[in-house]
This record gives sequence, structure tokens and C-alpha cells, in this order.
Amino acid sequence: MNHTKMIFIFMALLCLYFAAEGFRIKPGGPPTKAVLGEKLFFEKLLSKDQTLSCASCHLPQFGFADTLAFSRGINGTPTRRNTPGITNVSGRPNFFWDGRAATLEDQALQPIISPDEMGLPIAEAVQRLNHTESYRLLFRQVFNDSANARNILQAIAAYERTLETANSPYDRYINGDDNALTTAAKRGRMLFIGKANCNNCHSGEDFTADRFKNIGLFNGTTLLDPGRYEVTRDSAHLGLFKVPGLRNVAVTAPYMHNGMFKTLKDVLHYYNQPDSFLRNSIKRDLSLNKPLQLSPGELDDLEAFLVSLTDDRFVNH
Repeated sequence: MNHTKMIFIFMALLCLYFAAEGFRIKPGGPPTKAVLGEKLFFEKLLSKDQTLSCASCHLPQFGFADTLAFSRGINGTPTRRNTPGITNVSGRPNFFWDGRAATLEDQALQPIISPDEMGLPIAEAVQRLNHTESYRLLFRQVFNDSANARNILQAIAAYERTLETANSPYDRYINGDDNALTTAAKRGRMLFIGKANCNNCHSGEDFTADRFKNIGLFNGTTLLDPGRYEVTRDSAHLGLFKVPGLRNVAVTAPYMHNGMFKTLKDVLHYYNQPDSFLRNSIKRDLSLNKPLQLSPGELDDLEAFLVSLTDDRFVNH
């Protein structure tokens, strides 16, 4: 390996390290729920074989998403769906692609106990933590109690609520810095709220209307995941999936519930011409039945705007 390549690899790893460190809670003062939750989020004791933590699939440097289409659980078992990023989730009313969890506490439990993910019964997690001196002390300091299922999940959820980001070029632009966005990103913003109609689903501060939509990735044959239907058993919900927020979307590839698109450009090409990817979709949302007819230049501008939603902690190192 030549010297230049070694330097490049070192600098890339250094950037990833500082991106991750940007979300670590700074030490000092008495421990809090979030401080304890951060320790638990990175704790491999919470997996059956002690090889995985929450952070094994929710990678801090990638917006707490995974870089694989399907994460690997214990024994290398792949998950059913793509691991979404979990920044800016404190205001969300439901979690997972099918919305089966109503709170972050509910969400935190399911990967721990899932046999295809961390595979550890919560009672055993409680026992492990209570047999670890450092955790006995922390739980006593934070909760004035020993570890139990309820306060373990409360702590993890408290940490996840700290993962808010609001220092992107877009944020600086809306706060008055006209130079924070490139000319292309400004054009892309107007497309986002206009011709491309992205704002119909991706609205609000975190660019999600917190609804479920069928974007055409269910056809009952080659694409079999029924999404929200598994939770409600309402046939009207076949193929519906949670609309994700778009903050930090540039670092959370691959995309969609099945990770089928590797790049933002792939996603935009799909929305521009859905039928060119998949015909015979079942119950696709009516708003996607008409091609957007965006030009290659407009797609570039739209991508530039989406990139501008990425917090500086992921890109400026």
C-alpha cells in the first residue's frame, strides 16, 4: 500500500471517529438517564452472545443507520428490513417501518429480544446488568433502584432523544445565512416544495408528515413485504410504510425499507419514473401515478438540496 493511500485511509477513519464522537454525551456532573442510556446503547452485554450492541446496526457516523441493506444479527442472521437512522426521532409518534412501536421505549426493547437481532430475553438482560458492578452503581445513582426492564428501556430512549441535529447548511439558510446553500441546492429546495411534490410527504421540521405511504414497492409477487398491514391486518394498509424524516439522509444509504436503492440519485430516479422500476404495484399512492418529468439537471438540484439537510457533525471534519 503506497504512502498516499495510507494517509487517505487514516484521514477517512479519523473523520468517522469524530463524527461518532460528536454525538457522545460529554462527561461531567452526576450521571443522568441519557448518560446511562448512551452506555447501554453501546453495550454488547445486551446481546445473547455479547457480540452486538444497538450501535452495531445504528452506526453513529452514518446518521445512526447501517450501511447494509439488511443488518446482521447474532449468528449473522439478516434482519427483515433496512435499519433506519435514528437522529431527530424525539418527536415521532411511531417507530419501525410498519409503525408497530408507539414509543422509543417500545422500540428499544424489540431489537434486544428479537431472535434475529440481539436475541436476549429482557429478564436475562436485567440479570446481566445487575451482576455487573459498574451498572449496579449507575442504576442506583440514576434511578435509585436496581436495573429492571422498565428503567433499562427508559435510559436507552433518553439517550436516543438526545440525537437531535439542527446545524446543517439548510438550517443556517433558514436562519438567515443566504450563502449557506449552493445555487443548485436553492433550486432543489424550490423543486422539493413545488414541481417534485416531495413536501407532500416530507414536511415539517424533520421532513416527515409521520404518515404511512405505499410508494409502489409491494406487488405481492417479487416484493412481498406487506408493511403496515402486518400490524393492522387492514387490507387498505397493504404495502404502506412509514415516511422517514430526511435530515441527514445523505449519510444513511442504502434507502427504502428493503435497502433496494444504493444512492440518493437512485431514489430520485425512482420517484421520477416509478413504472420504469416496477410495474403492477398494488395500491400505489395516487400522487405517484403521474411521472414527475424532472430533467437530469433538476434531479441534480434536488439531490443537492437533500445533501444540504446533513448536519455538520457528519461532514465537516
